[in-house]
Amino acid sequence: MSEQVPPDPSEPNGPQTGTLLKTRTKTAKPAMYKVLILNDDYTPMEFVVHILETFFNKNKQEAIDIMMHVHRRGVGLCGIFTCEVAETKVTQVLEYAKAHDQPLQCIMERE
Repeated sequence: MSEQVPPDPSEPNGPQTGTLLKTRTKTAKPAMYKVLILNDDYTPMEFVVHILETFFNKNKQEAIDIMMHVHRRGVGLCGIFTCEVAETKVTQVLEYAKAHDQPLQCIMERE
């Protein structure tokens, strides 16, 4: 009877060894959301300008330009943010408008 000898790892046809590589996880960019102000027939233009300056850090001219866009087109872009920031901005604007008895509407939508 013959004895079987295990194959020599240094031989080309022998067992192969390799290095286990770490897999890299790709970090996806977060989804971005547009915060929009909607036009209505009751909210004063000055109040909308104040909202844009206070909650969206717009200067006076930017705020006036956005307010006029809302007035003419029915909707205006206040900014683009991550989901959590957009939700916070919308909530702040709606609560502030409600506290000041204004029907101003602010929404967010995925970009």
